[in-house]
Amino acid sequence: MKLLVTGGAGFIGSAVVRLAIARGHQVVNLDALTYAACLDNVASVADAPGYSFVQADIRDRAALDAAFAAHQPDAVMHLAAESHVDRSIDGPGDFIETNITGTYNMLEAARSYWVAQGKPETFRFHHISTDEVFGSLPADPSVMFTEDTPYDPRSPYSASKASSDHLVRAWHETYGLPVVLTNCSNNYGPFHFPEKLIPVIILNALAGKALPIYGDGSNIRDWLYVEDHADALLLVVEKGAVGRSYNIGGENERSNLELVQTLCGILDGLRPRADGKAYAEQITFVTDRPGHDARYAIDPARIREELGWRPSVTVEEGLRRTVQWYLDNEPWWRALQARHGVGERLGTKA
Repeated sequence: MKLLVTGGAGFIGSAVVRLAIARGHQVVNLDALTYAACLDNVASVADAPGYSFVQADIRDRAALDAAFAAHQPDAVMHLAAESHVDRSIDGPGDFIETNITGTYNMLEAARSYWVAQGKPETFRFHHISTDEVFGSLPADPSVMFTEDTPYDPRSPYSASKASSDHLVRAWHETYGLPVVLTNCSNNYGPFHFPEKLIPVIILNALAGKALPIYGDGSNIRDWLYVEDHADALLLVVEKGAVGRSYNIGGENERSNLELVQTLCGILDGLRPRADGKAYAEQITFVTDRPGHDARYAIDPARIREELGWRPSVTVEEGLRRTVQWYLDNEPWWRALQARHGVGERLGTKA
């Protein structure tokens, strides 16, 4: 297929681009190159014959129409979004403009193109979203998010993503646009922008800085290795049922404290501190994030039973791979540390 991937220079988007090219698809990478994007993320495929890059903002409808006309994709994989909860607390406007208005522009540009092409049944608009739209879960491990869980977003970020999900479903029901949706758990892995928990812990540990954990560290997340996620996303765009949503989880629940302790143990083995002490001694508990959801957990039964997908990487193996990648790619993350907000505590204005 020829895939139009929005946000393909970001963390998850670049993983999709790299895997899609490796599997023989053509890829049009459309990205505005905002603060969290980095073309180094796709440098390994930049010269591939099936790859092309378009610098455009999904808030710019004319640019989107031009991209569709010029490249004529078979499917859209819409990943472009503002995604950091802490930033959404400090500046919700960017999240409304990009995640809601930007998705509206993408839907209208895609619909116009689809109609002009004669409404081909094979066209797909794949909207990639988050499990955060479902709100917070109790500690009971038997209670998990399913595709039928009511939406209950708690942050400006999750509310903006919930809005975009509703728009995508409305464009399917109202206009017949052939869509599929996915909602994923927390991603991690190579090329993760250094403002999220796992890269912050790795880089602070290496720098001898405090390892900040919000609250008491009891908040639980389901961790999904980004390359597993990319595999699932390509499967859904190829074989997912039109109008259907699929929850994609890593089947790896861990509290934030457990996760950080695991990272510290891996670093102790791969890059021991010069003074011989354990990295866990750098752990510091800080004021909790406003409205911090207690637990996310995905029941992945639908994608497993209907499409035959399960994650292939355990959290322990994935974290080890991730730590090793950061140790091996210092020039990549060094270049990003000067970008706005990196290394600062955000999201405390509430």
